[in-house]
Amino acid sequence: MMDHALDLASVRDATERLLTAVGKLDNASVTESSRLPGWSRGHVLAHLARNADALVNVLEGRPMYVSGEARDADIERDAPRPLAAQLADVRESAARFQETGAAPADWSRTVALRNGVTDSASRVPFRRWAEVELHHVDLGIGYELEDLPAEFTERETGFLAARFAGNPDVPPTRLTDGTRAWRTGREAETPEVTVTGPPADLLGWLAGRRAGAALTVEGGPLPMLPPL
Repeated sequence: MMDHALDLASVRDATERLLTAVGKLDNASVTESSRLPGWSRGHVLAHLARNADALVNVLEGRPMYVSGEARDADIERDAPRPLAAQLADVRESAARFQETGAAPADWSRTVALRNGVTDSASRVPFRRWAEVELHHVDLGIGYELEDLPAEFTERETGFLAARFAGNPDVPPTRLTDGTRAWRTGREAETPEVTVTGPPADLLGWLAGRRAGAALTVEGGPLPMLPPL
């Protein structure tokens, strides 16, 4: 079972880490390229703020975004802002998300996300946690996949493995960090491929943040994963 209250606390802690790190930048640094192709650090920060508001919409029963075009336009509009404005927006939107999450609600209900995806309301705080942690890494300011909380790395690895499970384009695959194991890809009695590596590298590959050079593969080449 998802514990939304604990996940909300984790979101709050992750957001504070991000705000503290970003607060050490300057206006010029915000305009520099992030690790996401075509996005500056300002784009990443704008996305984080607008994502918080979008998840408030989800929890309150409204469409996550008016449209994909509107989502992209909002990010482009907000990306060039100076550091102080970026920090204030991330902080204030995060507070709105926390306030919404603290309100009494049926956390077992099903909510609608983007592109026809639905999920339990109880998983929304974890989804936000993933946004904050992974995009903190994407900023390229010294926070790496190895710095992520161990609990988050394990849970997000399981979440992404489940996301690719049953995908006909991914061979039946066993993932392991030497201690824990997950299955993903097409259904089969036994996996065709086994991928082994450190937790950060497994997560980085699943999340599209690393190419998988540090992973060991048995039974075939490293599977190509669809974009998230």
